[in-house]
Amino acid sequence: MTIHIESLEIDAIIGLLDFEREHEQRVLVDLEAVYTYSSQSFIDYAELAEMIGLRIKKERFMLLEEALLDLKTEIIALYPAIRKLKLKISKPDILKNCRVSLSQSWEISPEKESHKN
Repeated sequence: MTIHIESLEIDAIIGLLDFEREHEQRVLVDLEAVYTYSSQSFIDYAELAEMIGLRIKKERFMLLEEALLDLKTEIIALYPAIRKLKLKISKPDILKNCRVSLSQSWEISPEKESHKN
């Protein structure tokens, strides 16, 4: 099974610039997670979306890279059935003429995690 969460909108403090540390900005999170489904290991997408939103708001990350890696660690810990994970974080309003995003994909094995760009 693959779960998709697309354009999860969060207002949060995130970034290095002075004005980013003073005022919340809109952040969008996209997630794609491949997992082994069973009646005991289904993924509650509402719970997952809420966790992502709360974590982004609470941690007030300086860098999108930090946010991405933190979310990956938290998601894998909470949902061990996930075998592939792709996350994308976007700041759609930081530049006037484009949307800035950062993404990463991982393949996770039961014994260890392996990194894939």
